[in-house]
Amino acid sequence: MALHFLIEDAGPAGAGQVVRLTGAEAHHAAVVRRVRVGETVTVGDGRGVWLTGTVQAASPKEVAVDIESRTDMPVASPRTVLVQALAKGDRDELAVQAATELGVDAIVPWQAARSVSRWEGGKVAKGVARWESIAREAAKQAHRPWLADLEQPVTTRDLAARAGAGRMLVLEPTASVALSRVAIDSDDTSDVILVVGPEGGISPEELDALQAAGATLVRLGDTVLRTSTAGPAALAVVNAALGRW
Repeated sequence: MALHFLIEDAGPAGAGQVVRLTGAEAHHAAVVRRVRVGETVTVGDGRGVWLTGTVQAASPKEVAVDIESRTDMPVASPRTVLVQALAKGDRDELAVQAATELGVDAIVPWQAARSVSRWEGGKVAKGVARWESIAREAAKQAHRPWLADLEQPVTTRDLAARAGAGRMLVLEPTASVALSRVAIDSDDTSDVILVVGPEGGISPEELDALQAAGATLVRLGDTVLRTSTAGPAALAVVNAALGRW
């Protein structure tokens, strides 16, 4: 499979034109991935544009790609959304990476009551930027035509307000309903929102608030997964239900 690269201004490009990778993306292509003249690669803008072409020049500062074909990929419908609670260490980042590789359409950081990690003040912008970078690199690795949208952090009150606008499924090991038993209609265009708590789980007060707002509590199985694996595992179940896998 051809190597894939991302440049935000690739949108207008088409067959017969030359697209140039510069900056960090050129260095990554020429030095890290070692692309060579004559090699076939793909280039996207992360918003559905998919270009296939041949490398005509490669250096650490610029890689020129002669475009041979263009495809415009439609955005997924319904969207899958991962609400990931902030977690200690890199567990939330591992969830973002894996979920992006599995095709999640949007990611929402959640400052849950039991989140050990706290994004406050200047940490908010840094945290969002870090997750965006992880999602971008994961999308390139997975050859995704659309990047996952990284939203601003939310509170439990924000989540409750959102529960009525989509199909919100809250992962809770003690829930009586298995996620695999939930009917997920691919013709329903409203978001499928998966909510994952932090290491200590979602507090009873938060569970009550989300349920009262219309969310459904679901479990993945008889075991308790880490916050880093629960979201990707749930996403795999939803992908199968939507016929994407």
